[in-house]
Amino acid sequence: MTRPAVYLDHNAASPLRPEARAALLAALELHGNPSSVHAHGRALRNLIETGRQQVARLAGAETRQLVFTGSATEAITQAIVGGVRSFSAGAIAVSAGEHAAVQKAAEATGLPVWTIALDGQGCIDLDQVAAILSRADDEGITLLVALHWVNNETGVVQPMGLINALVGPTRHTLFIDAVQACGKLPLDFAASAPDMMAISGHKIGAPAGIGALLVKGHADIVRLIPGGGQEQGRRGGTEATALIAAFGAAAEAAVYDYDAITALTGRVEAGLRAMAPDTVIFGAEAERVGNVVNFAVPGLRNATAMMALDLMGLSVSSGSACSSGKVGASHVLAAMGVDKTLAESALRVSFGWNSTGEDAEAFLAGFETLLSRRRREGKAA
Repeated sequence: MTRPAVYLDHNAASPLRPEARAALLAALELHGNPSSVHAHGRALRNLIETGRQQVARLAGAETRQLVFTGSATEAITQAIVGGVRSFSAGAIAVSAGEHAAVQKAAEATGLPVWTIALDGQGCIDLDQVAAILSRADDEGITLLVALHWVNNETGVVQPMGLINALVGPTRHTLFIDAVQACGKLPLDFAASAPDMMAISGHKIGAPAGIGALLVKGHADIVRLIPGGGQEQGRRGGTEATALIAAFGAAAEAAVYDYDAITALTGRVEAGLRAMAPDTVIFGAEAERVGNVVNFAVPGLRNATAMMALDLMGLSVSSGSACSSGKVGASHVLAAMGVDKTLAESALRVSFGWNSTGEDAEAFLAGFETLLSRRRREGKAA
């Protein structure tokens, strides 16, 4: 099967960077166990610690605050499930637009989950954040507040400074899903309010199968994988040295030219509105990261559009790739009050480190072909 010619799904996974590939292959040439004290083990340990320095630098964290995990989902689960055990939390507060990894981890604790609404642009309702903190204090409950920084479907950036100011000074624990923020926005974990933060390798051009949990010193969370004491005793199991080395190399290379990438999304949005004036851009009035456009053309179902575009060699999505095989209405758009029928037309185009102007033009040409075909047929797809 041939690979699609144009990849426009970087929010799901960004292609492997050449630097990450080189680091991965070099590490695979080595053998041994990084916990061994002999020369082979020390060589692997050196790669791990170099990778830790590189990833920590990207996240604005101290190296001792970074714990490598098998994925961002594992990091999220460790933070939430381990966190509620460590801090004797009585409830978890999440927004209605959280990624499934956050929602499922919260449900897995068996604790009450307090949901914070989104407004029509996809921003977290800060009044509700303040209200749940007040309610928790009135009821004598310790909260674990788990919120995303950048929404994976819409690219909407949450008001992190205001969230930090609300939750940070309190006795409650703050966890931030920074998977879509890492490599796109400046992170300064060490100096910021969150107690814990999760990031992912394959969103910045590392291979899948590696993530990290950032943990402040006071947040000595209960381990989900006790093991043999690896990762400062916070995550057992022999480290995946080659994946860590690749993650580090990707982090070192993750300097986005967001002016250029934002120009691509601007070109796509202008082109969509020109060919279909009734196009709806979700989160258009909110602050968004510059690499993603989530839009709908009323009457054009996303399942039909995705298949047609795929046959043209254009890879786009309808939202989160973690809802495997499910194409339809998004819980994020539902939380924003988007009509279900319109939400079922939502498509997401996301650019990344190797995207070009030709990619944007190819998408627009393909989408115009799709709309022209639909108009000739004289019916909704």
